[in-house]
Amino acid sequence: MNRKQKKELRQHQSTRQLMGIEQLTEHGIKTARGELIFYLIKPDNLSVLSDEGVRARVMALTNLLCGTDELYLLALDSRESFQQNKNYYHDRLDEEELPALRELLRQDMAHLDEIQTTTASSREFALVHFVEKTADADSGHAVRLEKAIRDFGFYVRKATEQDIMRLLAVYYQQDVTTEVFERFDGERWIDQNGV
Repeated sequence: MNRKQKKELRQHQSTRQLMGIEQLTEHGIKTARGELIFYLIKPDNLSVLSDEGVRARVMALTNLLCGTDELYLLALDSRESFQQNKNYYHDRLDEEELPALRELLRQDMAHLDEIQTTTASSREFALVHFVEKTADADSGHAVRLEKAIRDFGFYVRKATEQDIMRLLAVYYQQDVTTEVFERFDGERWIDQNGV
């Protein structure tokens, strides 16, 4: 298959096909190789822990990741990034000659820095467990994994379908503003009777 044929094939594929997703499941994604199960995690009260307590949580999470096959950590921003805006203001600041406008640009940059600082803890963490297609679907393993994560001092829950779509939107588009994702374009406009 030449380059032109590959391009035409890609143009006719759905977004899911391009991403290698066969199906969204209750708690993850099915791919050609297997299933990815997502667990949303967050530490409990890190702000009140001592440095040693935080280090212990980090070590516990490290041991969990190292000790469990096919378990990965996914860290995403759950807030918007203003880096492009800051870069634009920085470039404008270099070009601008009027002192009043230069001061306004500095104030805008400082304001964006303040927003970034106040939302710096707006990170989202997910553990992704890969289960190969050839492996037996052992639901007991998922329960044991959840319990192990809780034992290490983390709040954990399996991701819902909406969580999965939100994680994909943040990962691929940096979209942190959409609240509800549709399975199909225009789905919200179809009422219960299908009209």
